[in-house]
Amino acid sequence: MDCLDDYFGRLFTEIQLPAEIRKQAQTCPAAIKKGNSWFCVRCSSLISRENALPNGEYYCRNCLVFGRISTKASLYFFRQQKFPAVRSLIWTGKLTTYQKRVSDALVSNLEKGDHLLVHAVTGAGKTEMIYKMVASVIDQGKAVCIASPRVDVCIELYKRLTSAFSCPITLLHGNSDPYKRAPLLIATTHQLLKFYRAFDLLIIDEVDAFPFTDNNMLYHGTEKSLKKDGIKIFLTATSTERLDRQVKKGQLKKLHLARRFHGKPLVIPKTQWLGNLLTEMDRGRLPRKLLTMIEKQRKTGFPLLLFFPNIEKGERLAVILQRYFTADSIACVSSQSENRLELIEQFRKGNLQILVSTTILERGVTFPNLDVFILLAHHHLYTKSSLIQMAGRVGRSSDRPTGELIFFHNGLTKSIKKAISEIKEMNQKGGF
Repeated sequence: MDCLDDYFGRLFTEIQLPAEIRKQAQTCPAAIKKGNSWFCVRCSSLISRENALPNGEYYCRNCLVFGRISTKASLYFFRQQKFPAVRSLIWTGKLTTYQKRVSDALVSNLEKGDHLLVHAVTGAGKTEMIYKMVASVIDQGKAVCIASPRVDVCIELYKRLTSAFSCPITLLHGNSDPYKRAPLLIATTHQLLKFYRAFDLLIIDEVDAFPFTDNNMLYHGTEKSLKKDGIKIFLTATSTERLDRQVKKGQLKKLHLARRFHGKPLVIPKTQWLGNLLTEMDRGRLPRKLLTMIEKQRKTGFPLLLFFPNIEKGERLAVILQRYFTADSIACVSSQSENRLELIEQFRKGNLQILVSTTILERGVTFPNLDVFILLAHHHLYTKSSLIQMAGRVGRSSDRPTGELIFFHNGLTKSIKKAISEIKEMNQKGGF
């Protein structure tokens, strides 16, 4: 008989379990009827009557990738079990005064049991601030999950936490190795739909990022995967209206940190009109104004990250740049780059000097001594939140807490103005 260990705290369809294992599971309806409508229990979505099966049932399309759920089917789950008590934290770094205040508040909240929103500026060191709280829960034999909407953020977190903790850690996303139960799970937020009452502590990092923002299905997955007496913590550098409403209603308590770990202010973006970029790129050239500013930046020797909102044209930009800057190694990275982790690592090590990127690198990554140019900053894909996150890649190093940060645009949008205003406001607030 298979060991049940990897089934604890998880949710399954009938076909996903061997018959002998299925006999030991608890069950619940896969769909519930409210009035004349059916709703999926796993993802909470309305089940359309257009999604009919030959047997007269209806199935949920929204979470079909995790196994088909139909209106008369059952879901199977296994109650979470405790882990052995351990001493898990091996990180020996030190927190700043402001970081320690947040860290202490998070630890003391474990007794209170409040759900929290931690609003900390980019580069504040959010990851390090949660270490002591995470260790306190794991050391009692309880289960912790740190989830993020972005795969790359999860991979980065996994690298950092495997160095900071001695306990087993599992990484779970669409292309990861098969799930192995561990006291600390790092997962994309979609993967939470596979769990049921599993976690004593659930931390959602980058809670403002797509696709989590205002996504009812993913919020439902968050609630269902948390134990009834569990604690959820939302981490963000750019809060959302939905989260702010929850704070006002008392559903979340807010902790605020407006200082980076090195204590220096956020770099304020400069704005630069650039009206003919796409036209010049179509001709295989760069506008003289942009070319001059890149040439000036390259004389500093610091790495340059250029954000561009379109994958295909971003790749074209990298090719054009390489013609001008033959002495530099240049590449483009996006969600479609099969070797994107390798490219990111090459850029971090200095083997690439210029990197063109979509918003895939707007959060969750740190490059020392970086300069950032955001091209087409007026583009509709660039929200206030994404502009703040992209800007937040600059000045993260204590060796160089400054840097060149320019929004290139052909018209100042509300998002650009709000992003700059919020960055200035954060700098005025000071610390904790």
